[in-house]
Amino acid sequence: MNLTNRNAPSLTTAAASISTSGGKNTRWRALAALLVIAAILAPIARNPPRVRAADAAVPFVPDKGKFRILQNGNEIGNEEFELTQAGDGWLAKGDAVIHAGGAAGDMRSSGQLRMAPDGSPQHYDWTAQTDKKVSGSVDFDKGTAKTSTRVPGKNPVLQDFHFDSPRIAVLDNNLYDQYAILARLYDWNAKGAQMFPVIIPQDVTPGMITVESQGRKSTESGELESLRVSTSDLEVDLYFDAKHHLMRLEVPAAKVVIVRQ
Repeated sequence: MNLTNRNAPSLTTAAASISTSGGKNTRWRALAALLVIAAILAPIARNPPRVRAADAAVPFVPDKGKFRILQNGNEIGNEEFELTQAGDGWLAKGDAVIHAGGAAGDMRSSGQLRMAPDGSPQHYDWTAQTDKKVSGSVDFDKGTAKTSTRVPGKNPVLQDFHFDSPRIAVLDNNLYDQYAILARLYDWNAKGAQMFPVIIPQDVTPGMITVESQGRKSTESGELESLRVSTSDLEVDLYFDAKHHLMRLEVPAAKVVIVRQ
């Protein structure tokens, strides 16, 4: 699967330039690794394959907590998150900060995702800030994602993406609580590899991911149920407790680990 987005700036290129700029700032290199994760998780598919519908998804339950973001064993940031019921649907909120260090300061991201009872996204608002604040939103309607990106001093950039299924995974930059929603979309009874359309709103990037059960595994956080999220170039391992709360996320290629406090 071709992971190159010819119509959008490459975060991989940007991250590489940060990580090789003198090698004096490990926090910037860690931030670069996180940006690479977001970029690689965006395989572009103008005509994405049909999605295998989940017939036995796990019901949503309220959740709240905090993730520690580690790279090479060093804590470089955190994310506070909350999942609450909103009417007959659900609302997922996440606020993350990456400590870039030096004059760059911190990188902050926030996201608020409103979902239907089955986990299909309805509306998403996001902000990202380093030296300036950028924001955006996505409206979802029957498999169409209508994005709006707002940069200070410029007109909003509008773009629509069309998918074969309304069950779209929103996986935005540095907001790892959104991976927990995959456990609710995945059909645990059927097991096997299941494909989902995905969108990274901050990058205005669509694509596809494959999610597959890895069974129960022993980790530093205990014995947990595992899902593997993969593209042709990257694997992300998710670990859940008995109630399918996300407890741990690992990206071995980038030496990144996200751990629930």
